[in-house]
Amino acid sequence: MADMIIRKDRRAGRLTFNRPQALNALSHDMALAIDAALCEWQDDPEVALVVIDAEGERAFCSGGDIAAVYRAGLEGDHRVGRDFFRDEYRMNARIKDYPKPIVAFMQGFVMGGGVGVGGHASHRIVGDSTQIAMPETGIGLIPDVGGSWLLGHAPGHVGEYLGLTGARMGPGDAIFAGFADAYIPETEWPALIERLAETGDVAAIESCPRPEAPLERRDLSAFGGPSVAEIMAALEAAGDEAALKPLRRNSPLSMAATLALVRAARADVRLRDSLARELRFTARATAESDFLEGVRAQIIDKDRNPQWAADAGPAHVAAMLAPLGKDEIEWEDRT
Repeated sequence: MADMIIRKDRRAGRLTFNRPQALNALSHDMALAIDAALCEWQDDPEVALVVIDAEGERAFCSGGDIAAVYRAGLEGDHRVGRDFFRDEYRMNARIKDYPKPIVAFMQGFVMGGGVGVGGHASHRIVGDSTQIAMPETGIGLIPDVGGSWLLGHAPGHVGEYLGLTGARMGPGDAIFAGFADAYIPETEWPALIERLAETGDVAAIESCPRPEAPLERRDLSAFGGPSVAEIMAALEAAGDEAALKPLRRNSPLSMAATLALVRAARADVRLRDSLARELRFTARATAESDFLEGVRAQIIDKDRNPQWAADAGPAHVAAMLAPLGKDEIEWEDRT
């Protein structure tokens, strides 16, 4: 059975994640398959809209399947990661810029690569089980797949908080932070998908009242500090141990770069600009960051004890985010 189930269903193009045993982790081949399907349906008059959903109750998509990137990086092959990230980001941009409605039904874990698929759809639906996060600083990476764009456009300093800590959002927080649009109980999703496929009309989507959003009441002013060190000092002064705990645990380089990326994305007018900036870090990640050590500690050996060693100083952060020259992402203007 294919990892992505791709088909036309009456007026809808249908994309269904089909790796529930792997929490629907997104592989390079899956990213390419999503992109190819969207290209095929773009000018297809039979397809009025696209529905993206997932098999299994535990996850819409728990992130990117980075095992191949990790193995290649250990062997000194940094092209595997660079190609994966570039192709994934092109797919993310296609979703954002797509000329037809895309409706994403995001249950369970929606993290990293899952946010890159569902978080840029035109109609983003969440339910009671939804847990959305960008936890990349915990593996020595940065919130990519357009994560910096979403974080940069979140209200107040919510973006800095979510990007640095990797905190999870339930449905209310996801809508408040701009990662989702509508809350609908998951028991109603199958009938709604049927209506969408039958009518091809997003007017069938009727959102319920937004659940409570704890983030809306939280004082995140400390995350307005100019540097990670100053943010941590403000949190220590406020006695906010809950926020300090992940900051003490995550990669210093990743957090410093994330802070720069989120704040730069606030001035971006297109998702593509944020994605291009993210690629500058991720293309270098296997060679020049804490990424391999983070993946080892959190995913491979699972000892949860990464030994961060990458330079987190301003000069190295700037070098990680410097233009890639001939390896800068090139956009294919098919949308």
